[in-house]
Amino acid sequence: MSEIYDIGYRHYDGPRLGRGYSTRALAVHSLRGVFGLGRPARSKIVPFALAAIMIMPSIVGIAMMALIQQRGIPYSGFAVVMQAVVAIFLAAQAPTVVAPDLRYRVLPLYLSRPVTIAEYVGAKVAAMTVAVFALIAVPLTLTYLGELVVDMPGPPATGEYLGAVLMALLLSVLLSAFGLALASFTPRRGLGVASVITVYLLSSASVPIVYGSLYSTGNESAAAWAWLANPFWLVDSVQHWLFGTSPHSIESAAYPSGPASAAVLVLLIAAGLAALGLRYRKAAAR
Repeated sequence: MSEIYDIGYRHYDGPRLGRGYSTRALAVHSLRGVFGLGRPARSKIVPFALAAIMIMPSIVGIAMMALIQQRGIPYSGFAVVMQAVVAIFLAAQAPTVVAPDLRYRVLPLYLSRPVTIAEYVGAKVAAMTVAVFALIAVPLTLTYLGELVVDMPGPPATGEYLGAVLMALLLSVLLSAFGLALASFTPRRGLGVASVITVYLLSSASVPIVYGSLYSTGNESAAAWAWLANPFWLVDSVQHWLFGTSPHSIESAAYPSGPASAAVLVLLIAAGLAALGLRYRKAAAR
């Protein structure tokens, strides 16, 4: 004889927040992971130490404005000057955004809910973009506020500051798309860190060599394109075109035409997002 037991299963009658809420929750969770929030203390050491290093030039710059009425690192060149710190932050933290889901194979769980691969990738890129943007924009804003408080001679460099913040956003999108794409090809965090930092070191070291080789042979126009292989100089080239700021390349050389630099920037962002989407589409199919 069979019996029926009431074990308390009930239908959910509460609010259904939809796909947008799920995507935002995933982005917030990933952003918290970048800075080690909700994780052991050792997970917070690297991101917050690098953030402190990024703020130090702003503190020095404010002191210089107060004591000798002289500005420090220009707003337009801050990201270029501090590119090594930004690259280390990207290399160290990008794998924390993508590696755990791949290593523990929980991607099918995310996709079992009404979250598409495009929304999943968008949430991850958005989280990393916000983190990198905050790393660059907070020191810029701190310096600008210090300039207003100190009351430097002449008008404040508001236009240069706003242009630098806009370029910081574009740079953050570019770095996040490519950094996450590189880190996603391995579920191991150490290999992800190595892949991102290796690509950055190769681009930074090879660009001056290629530029010098081409320039010494009289190919000045071709040499100018070499700067675009490095994301920081690429964005600086677009900034130089849009806002007329001075180039911040090592040789202070002229960049290629502005529209060409902007086109390369857009294409690279699209390529990074496409590579990341293809990688996760393949991972979800397993």
